[in-house]
Amino acid sequence: MIALYDVSFSYDRKAVLDGITVEIPAGVTALLGPNGVGKTTLLRIILGVLRPQSGTVWIAGRSQTEYSRRELSQLIGLVPQNENITFDLSVKEYVLLGRAPYLHPWELPGSRDLQIVSEVLESLGILDLQDRAVLSLSGGERQLVIIARALAQQPKILLLDEPTAHLDLRNQAYVVTVIRQLAAAGLSVLFTTHDPNLALAVADYTVLLRRGSGCWAGPTATLLTAENLSRVYEIPVEVLSVDGHAFIRTR
Repeated sequence: MIALYDVSFSYDRKAVLDGITVEIPAGVTALLGPNGVGKTTLLRIILGVLRPQSGTVWIAGRSQTEYSRRELSQLIGLVPQNENITFDLSVKEYVLLGRAPYLHPWELPGSRDLQIVSEVLESLGILDLQDRAVLSLSGGERQLVIIARALAQQPKILLLDEPTAHLDLRNQAYVVTVIRQLAAAGLSVLFTTHDPNLALAVADYTVLLRRGSGCWAGPTATLLTAENLSRVYEIPVEVLSVDGHAFIRTR
């Protein structure tokens, strides 16, 4: 679904990504690595918000440069780590913003757009929140509403930046369940995380970003070894088995 070939990007001449080459299949993929290795930057490049200073990006079999901004917005949805919502919108009004790629300038949402929003809210179990003000929601509720806004775009690819950050255990578990449900429904999901246990719990495939030295990629279960993780995080890491499930911890 996504391919990057020799992609590099720098901020103020400081290289963040240096010659990244990776092919990301359909399904659920974790973009894993410590803070500061360029995970969010890579998402923004895939989304088309940032242009790589070298290299090429392919989305669904076509060069990213062949898509219009409107076409990319219909193809890819983003759930950012932090979304600063300043207007006092209801949940329904906020999620309707996801229909913007399908509307002409100054065109108002129609009955089909409202139906899609209702279906998305119902699928996430938050239809009862539709008339609530977004600013009144709890952290977990707000995260689901932001996911709903992205799903209202009807994308084929969903990007999530640290989707469980700042959530309590109950809401973390629910977001993990939602990601699995979206994948089962045929959506390709790419999410960033610094937590290898989240990658083990959700992702079929993992891209492991290494500071200043490219990346490794492969099936999650075989890629996330103690040796690989110790090199990436630069601390001793061990992989344990608990009731038949792998669990990663520092020594």
